[in-house]
Amino acid sequence: MKQARLAVVDDETVVCRRLSQMLARDGYEVEAFTTARAFLERMHVQPFDIVFLDLRLPDMDGLAVLPKVKALRSETEVIIVTGHGAIDTAIEAIKEGAYHYVNKPVKLSEIRVLAKGALEKVSMRLENLRLREALKGGGGLSAFIGTSPALQQVFSLIRKVAPVDCNVLIQGASGTGKALAARAIHQSSPRVERPFVCFNCGGFTEELIGSELFGHERGAFTGATATKIGLFESATGGTVFLDEIGEMPLSMQVKLLHVIQEKRILRVGGTRPIDLDIRIIAATNKDLKHEVAQGAFREDLYFRLNVVTIALPPLCDHREDIPLLARHFLEKYGLAFRKAVAGIHHQAMQILNNYSYPGNVRELENIIERAVALAEGDQIRPQDLPQDLQELEFDTMKGEALLTLEELEKRYIAKVLEKTRFNKGLTAQILDVPRTTLWRKLKSYGLE
Repeated sequence: MKQARLAVVDDETVVCRRLSQMLARDGYEVEAFTTARAFLERMHVQPFDIVFLDLRLPDMDGLAVLPKVKALRSETEVIIVTGHGAIDTAIEAIKEGAYHYVNKPVKLSEIRVLAKGALEKVSMRLENLRLREALKGGGGLSAFIGTSPALQQVFSLIRKVAPVDCNVLIQGASGTGKALAARAIHQSSPRVERPFVCFNCGGFTEELIGSELFGHERGAFTGATATKIGLFESATGGTVFLDEIGEMPLSMQVKLLHVIQEKRILRVGGTRPIDLDIRIIAATNKDLKHEVAQGAFREDLYFRLNVVTIALPPLCDHREDIPLLARHFLEKYGLAFRKAVAGIHHQAMQILNNYSYPGNVRELENIIERAVALAEGDQIRPQDLPQDLQELEFDTMKGEALLTLEELEKRYIAKVLEKTRFNKGLTAQILDVPRTTLWRKLKSYGLE
């Protein structure tokens, strides 16, 4: 972890000063607070890793502060500071999620041990989160599959832009991996230990977008029964990924432009500006230059977002990656479905290689997922693929070259064999040839 952030929350200024000085000498970044309200306001803006929390505060009971801390950041560890007369309450706090408790008067040696242990637990949780994200296909460039020049160019650009704290615009058709690229940038950046927050700008009303991104104060509108922290605030120190930015209403584009320029927000119904420390990555499948020309997207916002553009190629432009991707998805869904499907039959792979993939990599993944679910043997075979793909394979007149009669016969025999599940007697009957003739042709074409 980078320098850990600690908070000391105690109504006794002497305790705050002693703990702050000692922990700062040990290399921690420390802030002290004498009221719960001041601490929680700061926690909203920039979360802490460890909190030393007094149970007796002038404006709020420490036991009531604990769940608020966990709601803001579940990875934060809270150490209760209590007098001897409140041991039972301290034990109750541990049941509610506190890391440990320490009695007053505090011993600095005990504080050091607790801080070190709590920090190790926080570090372990953050590492586990990163590993889980990687397993879900979001862990940096390793989540991308492909060796084609087109993808290597994308990888090179991601490596260059990730350490630079600038806004990025990702362009590409649906299914090309825009969210994957955004997460790879975050995972390869100095913000990796802070949140990665996603929001899809399409399909929401302006009011909902405002509430989700900016949050709202209690009573800001009908139904706002409590204060809500928006996604911008929750991502403090991290990255906000705005998917389908081209769908954002013009009125919200104005507010987003203000956020980028001022690096602060106002909650809906709020009056106090809140400072932000976030990186914005936006993505779209639209041509934003065309949208600007049509008046559907603000030009000033376009230039603010488009500091660096990463264009993701459609799958048909890097077909050489199809076998690698197919095998990756085969392993993924073989494990998920607990099926021993170890390979892809050469005829099935030929079909996959020749398909156009209007849905790009996402469509290929869906095809392999379906095939693994339907496969009855240890290989994906043509009959496990969607019917429209099977039909494409035998529509030879649409191919780039016409087939010989021998090749056409070979393919048709193989097709009938697949349909009959390799029942040679039934295959000979459908082809209307003697079984001995079928046997010779199978041997000749290498289809035994």
